[in-house]
Amino acid sequence: MVLTVDLVRRGALRWGEATAVQCGDHRLSFRQVDRLANRFANALAGHGLAPQDRVALLVDNGPLSIPIDFGCLKARAVRVPLNTRLSDSEHRAMIEQTRPKLLVASAGLSERGRSLASYLGMQVLCLNDDSAEEPGWLAAASDADPFLPTPPEDIVLALFTSGTTGTLKAAQHSQASYAAICANILANLSSPRRGDGMIHAASLIHASGTFVLPFWLRGGRSIVLEGFDPATYLDEIRAHEATHANLVPTMLQMLLDSTHDSDVGALRSIIYGASPMPRPVIEEALERWGPIFTQYYGQTEAPLALAVLAADDHVGADAPLAACGQVSIDVALDLVDESGEPVAPGEIGEIAVAGPMVHVGYLDAPELDRETQLEDGFIRTRDMARFDERGFLHLVDRTSDMIVTGGYNVYPREVEDVLLTHPGIAECAVVGAPDPKWVETVCAVIVPASGTDLTQQEIDGFVRQRLAAHKVPRRIEWAQSLPKSAVGKILRRELRDRFRSEAR
Repeated sequence: MVLTVDLVRRGALRWGEATAVQCGDHRLSFRQVDRLANRFANALAGHGLAPQDRVALLVDNGPLSIPIDFGCLKARAVRVPLNTRLSDSEHRAMIEQTRPKLLVASAGLSERGRSLASYLGMQVLCLNDDSAEEPGWLAAASDADPFLPTPPEDIVLALFTSGTTGTLKAAQHSQASYAAICANILANLSSPRRGDGMIHAASLIHASGTFVLPFWLRGGRSIVLEGFDPATYLDEIRAHEATHANLVPTMLQMLLDSTHDSDVGALRSIIYGASPMPRPVIEEALERWGPIFTQYYGQTEAPLALAVLAADDHVGADAPLAACGQVSIDVALDLVDESGEPVAPGEIGEIAVAGPMVHVGYLDAPELDRETQLEDGFIRTRDMARFDERGFLHLVDRTSDMIVTGGYNVYPREVEDVLLTHPGIAECAVVGAPDPKWVETVCAVIVPASGTDLTQQEIDGFVRQRLAAHKVPRRIEWAQSLPKSAVGKILRRELRDRFRSEAR
């Protein structure tokens, strides 16, 4: 069985002195990254880390991000990434659940890292202010590969989901399942060539980081930005001769709003996912930059591409831009009812998936595992969807977000998709608000586009022309912004909880 750590070694051996990582003015070859990974693995062992101990990573994007991740693999450590945009209390909850042995922190996050480390009695290892310079504890370690005997069931990653449900839970991936994620990307989503480069502006701890190993194996570069600045993003693409990029829809919207530049240099692929893409955004992006977009649908428990809307599927009068794509070749996907039985063709059901990239279960959550696991290795995703007549998968909503009003089921995303076609609406979220007559009523929270003056009457008429009467928002609230998770997903839960609290 293929191990993730062996893929790291293969890439280093194959590509040697070619450039593997670019970050600002810093460049690291494949061999340099591999040796840094060895030093990191040996440094962890020198600080008392045993195989399958957990290491919390409070690390910004930087030149050492990838060597650190690879070093954890070589040390047989379990990575516990802490999203740097989360609060101190959220980080504390995460480390309480995972109980790491060590914590590694970027220089700018060292104070928080030390606070978290002292909270649970962990050791903390801090990086230098110059993010490319090796700290003393790393420079002193041997750069010989430890070559630890590694079984395929070793856990390599305990990754917390984005928290849209309000319950922190960590999906665990093994040496085998993470290697399968790499194969899944190469088979379905991207086929990089030697010298290609993917630019990473989003945090490497989530979806962006899963592209590192596929590019590494094919001799491609990882171009690491410290963050996303829409005003300079296209300049960075051109300066680094990036051929591939990955963005979440919020980032793409920000990019479109900040520049009218149509020059994307050598870029030939933009991959997007993680949250629904508003149709007006992708239509404008296609008009400006052409058919270079590919969408994926996946989740933390089963990354990365359960379904793919290929670049060719974005073209033509019948382009299914509202779909999330065709099922990936290495994925088994069914739509099931509450009892786990397949629904009839054309009907809405919960997505259930199986494949080698599926996680091995949640950390210390056996009841949650039992709730989500079906027979034959399938897991429930909590996402509702339907197939159209051409086999494209269309997400409808999360099971927890469905609104029941007067006995009718309303899926918020369907209403949001209609609202977002209105030129005066920048963002919106639809949730169920308590109602004494209907039990729940459809409520839309709308962020108007700059310079527009919308009314409830106008929105009512607009939606009524396109959807059944019971799906038309009976209540509209205007807002300057919407609550979002650390990865840019709109948190309907926070809005729903506020409405319920107000109704008490």
